[in-house]
Amino acid sequence: MSGRSHQEGLNDLTLLGNQKAQYVFDYAPEVLEAVDNLHANRDYFVKFNCPEFTSLCPLTHQPDFATIYISYVPDKKLVESKSLKLYLFSFRNHGDFHEDCVNIIMNDLIKRIEPRYMEVWGKFTPRGGISIDPWCNYGIPGTKYEEMANFRLMNHDLYPEKIDNR
Repeated sequence: MSGRSHQEGLNDLTLLGNQKAQYVFDYAPEVLEAVDNLHANRDYFVKFNCPEFTSLCPLTHQPDFATIYISYVPDKKLVESKSLKLYLFSFRNHGDFHEDCVNIIMNDLIKRIEPRYMEVWGKFTPRGGISIDPWCNYGIPGTKYEEMANFRLMNHDLYPEKIDNR
């Protein structure tokens, strides 16, 4: 960690504890905030389960609903959860295909927190009798995290889930 104290790092946050935080109704990656990882000396997973994600179909403009799972091994930064909530909410009026949404989310988080490893999985509710569950991942190139990403990609769906009518 830099010469800054943990408390000084928290002082940079604008959304956590702010009762007047505004929900943004248009795609807004700039709302993502980060805090220092106080345990950067070890690998560990952080997982977010976001069961109320909505976006719009880019063609019909009808709403799409999903649970978004975000798992990552942090490096120096952690994503602040309230900013993540507001960021995900910003997709509410955003039109993109399911596959695009999960890749955009992953790309924005990689840009903001530079994790060692990350995966994003969208479990969308069925539309027209078909559900789409895109999954993407990333590991820092040239490291064991890239190897981990390749392994997890190759073994991602070996044990498919039991679908229980979402």
